[in-house]
Amino acid sequence: MAQDADVLVIGAGLAGLVAAAEIADAGKRVVVVDQESPGNLGGQAFWSFGGLFFVDSPEQRRMGIRDSVDLALEDWLGTAAFDRTEDHWPRQWAHAYVAFAAEEKRAWLHAQGMRWFPIVGWAERGGYGAVGHGNSVPRFHVTWGTGPGVVAPFVRRTRAAESAGRLRFAFRHRVDELIVESGAVVGARGATLEADASPRGKPTSRAVTGDFELRAGATIVASGGIGGNHELVRANWPARLGTPPEFMVQGVPDYVDGRMLAITEAAGGRLINRDRMWHYTEGLRNWNPIWSGHGIRILPGPSSLWLDATGKRLPPPLYPGFDTLGTLAHIMASGYEYTWFLTNRAIVKREFALSGSEQNPDLTSKSWRMVLGRVLGKRATPPVEAFKAKGPDFVVRDTLDELVAGMNALAAEPLLDLETVRREVTARDRQLDNPYGKDLQIAAIRQARNYVGDKLSRVTPLHRLLDPKYGPLIGVKLNILTRKTLGGFETDLESRVLGPSGDAIGGLYAAGEAAGFGGGGVHGYRSLEGTFLGGCIFSGRAAGRSAAARA
Repeated sequence: MAQDADVLVIGAGLAGLVAAAEIADAGKRVVVVDQESPGNLGGQAFWSFGGLFFVDSPEQRRMGIRDSVDLALEDWLGTAAFDRTEDHWPRQWAHAYVAFAAEEKRAWLHAQGMRWFPIVGWAERGGYGAVGHGNSVPRFHVTWGTGPGVVAPFVRRTRAAESAGRLRFAFRHRVDELIVESGAVVGARGATLEADASPRGKPTSRAVTGDFELRAGATIVASGGIGGNHELVRANWPARLGTPPEFMVQGVPDYVDGRMLAITEAAGGRLINRDRMWHYTEGLRNWNPIWSGHGIRILPGPSSLWLDATGKRLPPPLYPGFDTLGTLAHIMASGYEYTWFLTNRAIVKREFALSGSEQNPDLTSKSWRMVLGRVLGKRATPPVEAFKAKGPDFVVRDTLDELVAGMNALAAEPLLDLETVRREVTARDRQLDNPYGKDLQIAAIRQARNYVGDKLSRVTPLHRLLDPKYGPLIGVKLNILTRKTLGGFETDLESRVLGPSGDAIGGLYAAGEAAGFGGGGVHGYRSLEGTFLGGCIFSGRAAGRSAAARA
């Protein structure tokens, strides 16, 4: 039968746009299908903070950071902890991605107009030794323009290809089946959905108005993960992370539903490492939600005191910003599914950032004036101040007694014991009587302030939490927040989807989160952060170039 395009791309998120841009630039015809409306072009990447992982970048060198491929790869492998037969291709993708992050990645994106904030962030600091989990040095480069700034070059390229007649967007097209003939994927069938002009990110209608069939020489699945489907999250939840939470806030829009995973499996694709996932432990209920159960993550500096539901301090190195999944496992083993930050005005002002393009108007709008206000102002950013005033998970009080009473009022049960909390806070504050001591979190704060980027804009000078000069005191109830799927379809370095026998399925490719960001799980068990958007870009580029060459 006649082909509708050389390549069919399923998903108009970041990975799909990168793949489609590469295909069109190779002179091939491409159709991009997506179940959402044009207003959602760019997918969940649009809502991101825009962090990208670079190795030995000019920004790092200007900050005095010595990084290298060897150090980054050691960090990646120590974090991933690959230990399965299925980790063959994920390991190959890890080596390839770290090399890309150290070499071509920045120059390639810079040539397309992307720029980055000059201060490099230090995420996932680890704390388990030189060969364990974590970034040895800061590598989190915030894109100037945040998520929209990451998506923009690829929207521009695909829209230009659309104007030139090489690319067609088919929005409100929901794929229900991949067409398999003679063992190869030759296209897709599905339903057309009624038009829906809901604002970006809002849930949209699933009313069917018709059906469609599209045929192509190659098909790329770039449909994302399962973070918006709590049923799938719980079904795949690993025993090593304890019992799945009964309540979770949602870090991605509703359309991140995981539908295409089962559909692609039915066509023969091998889905591996489905028990590997990435969920945050610092989730807030959004006082102004866009999608269902909309949650916002705090991007914390290292100074807040982290308490479990009963008021006991989390053990080292489970400090804010050090080990996301280690913290998650500890929380779920505690018998409770929420925790608390006990902090104060000074720490919140300097150390609380909120993940999301809409929560960072200064960086998203590329306003240096607003950025200076973030650094030099007397208050936290307007979005953080709004959460302090309106967010259902914040308690602000002048005294510790009042604070603990307010925190207990937020919980289903008043589990916090005032004297337990007082002992933890007082003992912590007493450690500041000398410029040395045994508290490892305080040692970590001192180390952080040795990095000029943290000292300038990210980490509050050490002080006693109970010192009224830095008050009032603030308690923040932290929920589990769904986010990323780390497993996915097993792919070789050309992004070809492999079947159960290990052979590539003709005409079928996968990219982005659907491919575990490459190979079926390039991150292994944990992430170094700043690697999700970059994984979409790298795997989308590989899929687009490979499919264009073979179509």
